[in-house]
Amino acid sequence: MADIARITEIVEPEAKALGFDLVRVKIIGSEAGDERALQIMAEDPATGQLLIEQCADLSRRISDRIDALEEQGEELIEGAYRLEVSSPGIDRPLTRLRDFADWAGHEAKVTLTEKIDDLRNLRGDIVGADGETVTIEDRKNGPVSFPFAAIHAAKLVLTDRLIAATMPLDSSGADEILEEEEG
Repeated sequence: MADIARITEIVEPEAKALGFDLVRVKIIGSEAGDERALQIMAEDPATGQLLIEQCADLSRRISDRIDALEEQGEELIEGAYRLEVSSPGIDRPLTRLRDFADWAGHEAKVTLTEKIDDLRNLRGDIVGADGETVTIEDRKNGPVSFPFAAIHAAKLVLTDRLIAATMPLDSSGADEILEEEEG
């Protein structure tokens, strides 16, 4: 089993060196399966996104760092895997306490590790974060506050309001088709 804390310890300085904030480090797939991936999500703090070139730069740095450690005998991930470096996207995971402050007013889905006030799954607008406590205006139950540490998973919900708040930085060329003549 890969040690996510150790991988994060290695990846985070590489992201910081490029001026990016690490959003998430995750292994997707099982060791027994063929399709495993080391998924790295990062963002430029100025924009909350990464452009394709920024993803490529970070991917190269991470790959070089992991290769160097493997040459020294440290195996971070057993067996074959692929490295995926991406921007968190519009319906981004909420993995840091500050995400709940940054995205206050937007809708989120939150799953808790255990029930709080008889609730494990919440969906509603993020009210914000105060200290180590997160508050969601749950659609069915009104305001619900819970410790950040009690979150199993959380992500933004794709809404028109979120789309308007996260317009792409650079969509030039998105509507152009490049055709090459065969010669």
